[in-house]
Amino acid sequence: MLQDTPIVILDGARRLPRADILVDNKKPGLFSRFSTTQLGGMAIRATLEHTPVDAERIGHVVMGMAQHSHRDSIYAARGMAWRAGLPETVPALTVARICGSGAEAVSVGAEMILAGVRFDPDRPFLVVGGAESMQYPFCLYQYRGKKVGAAVHKYGPIDPHALPKGVHLQDMLLMSLYDPSAGMAMANTAEELGRRYGITREECDAFGYRSHTLAKKARDAGWFDEEIEPVSVKLDGAKPPVEVRYDTHIMDDVSMARMARLRPAFEAGGVITAGNASAVVDGAAAMVLARESDARAAGARPLARLVGMAVAGCDPKIMGWCPVPATEKALKVAGLRGDQIDHVELNEAFAPQALAVIRDWEKMGIDPDKVNPMGNAIALGHPLGATGAILTLTCAYALRRKGERYGLVSMCIGGGQGIALILENPEA
Repeated sequence: MLQDTPIVILDGARRLPRADILVDNKKPGLFSRFSTTQLGGMAIRATLEHTPVDAERIGHVVMGMAQHSHRDSIYAARGMAWRAGLPETVPALTVARICGSGAEAVSVGAEMILAGVRFDPDRPFLVVGGAESMQYPFCLYQYRGKKVGAAVHKYGPIDPHALPKGVHLQDMLLMSLYDPSAGMAMANTAEELGRRYGITREECDAFGYRSHTLAKKARDAGWFDEEIEPVSVKLDGAKPPVEVRYDTHIMDDVSMARMARLRPAFEAGGVITAGNASAVVDGAAAMVLARESDARAAGARPLARLVGMAVAGCDPKIMGWCPVPATEKALKVAGLRGDQIDHVELNEAFAPQALAVIRDWEKMGIDPDKVNPMGNAIALGHPLGATGAILTLTCAYALRRKGERYGLVSMCIGGGQGIALILENPEA
């Protein structure tokens, strides 16, 4: 069906810079004052400003989000749509496939168009993407229904001095990274892959070094400029706003020696450190999808064609490996071989996870040198529900810039899943 009714991403897709959740691991991150809906709204607004499509012709909004982080997160895609200034008549859907949510939003948008059941021919353009504020809260347990003073507390702020015995707090960021079905945290699933594939600490450090080095090269060359929408942040009412133009986690002074000095972060004698694992950042991205015929009729330039998409499942204990079967399925949908892929954006959740995938991809004909030539999540960050959308537009712009034809976007998903999209440059 993708070949019969080509679905395209329109030129003008934008993402926000990815900002660390903490500055120097001490101070609040640059985007800490924004909720997920605010980040998503900014990305949608920026995309619509750069896309020659009237907002009145947007028929639906589909945005990915992995976790509720703020009081308005329950409204998610709907909140992002109104913050972007879209008409109230435009419905919105939030999708949650954990780390693959942004790519899932692209897939769901394409399926809405292809199925035609809920497709509005008068408003044939869909906004898709993803957003995530990783400023996850501490959650209070064993508290609901208990008396504070003379009454049962139901709403509003809670005075910590009035908390009864037995009440405790948990960090939702850390707790969410533990998978009960696997019986381990996400990082430990990557350590398991490292053991199964015989991946060494030195290989992991070299991969982390590569990510930072290539990301710095891409940033300095301006390769990210056409996809990033700068964000003005007011840190102090008495000072001018700070303009955030680039992903903040890239290390300018990275070295193998510095990598080697870092301690294992998750297991004694493990291979994963703070230097070779994905950075925890806030971010968002959005794009406009349409049938290619509708895009060209509206005078919009197609940025990329969606020619393959797939999801797969695997053992949760090695969840990071699942891009391999997802890619096999997506290549089959697209009618392509691995050696036809020119550019790959693979989410680097953890170095041993990515290296295991790359080894098996090489058996499928995918050239390791074509994987993440501009760095990826180790240097740039992984804002869960936004990552798939970010990598999709990064891949699309890279294909056009280099004049290459086919690109692959893929990532692992906690719980034992993988997702893959295959893009085609319509101008190649």
